[in-house]
Amino acid sequence: MNARREDADQASRGIPRIAGAIPSEAYAIVAEFRAKPGREDELRRATQPLVERAWSEPNTLVFFLHEDRETPGHFIFYEVYASQADFEAHRASPHVQSWFARLPELTEAGVRASHLEILGPS
Repeated sequence: MNARREDADQASRGIPRIAGAIPSEAYAIVAEFRAKPGREDELRRATQPLVERAWSEPNTLVFFLHEDRETPGHFIFYEVYASQADFEAHRASPHVQSWFARLPELTEAGVRASHLEILGPS
């Protein structure tokens, strides 16, 4: 698929295009969480609105929600912010705090997050 058609396909599915290089001072997160049995759809509905909200926040460089194709209800966020302070502002926002408040009822063990340093490409 050529780049222009791929961009149009992503846009039609609501997936933002990532333009340019990610700066070395950017702050990346991978967060993983699993729905309690029978709560997969409810957790998915509660989580999906975070994606659009995150993209509208200043200095969000990348924000994707993934679901394991082989294990429905196993979700992974991949997030990149311009700085750690931008990540902390996102995490402290009311919509994210409201989402965290729902996790005990919807997830098996809350969120397991890895805070990553971006090593390349430079």
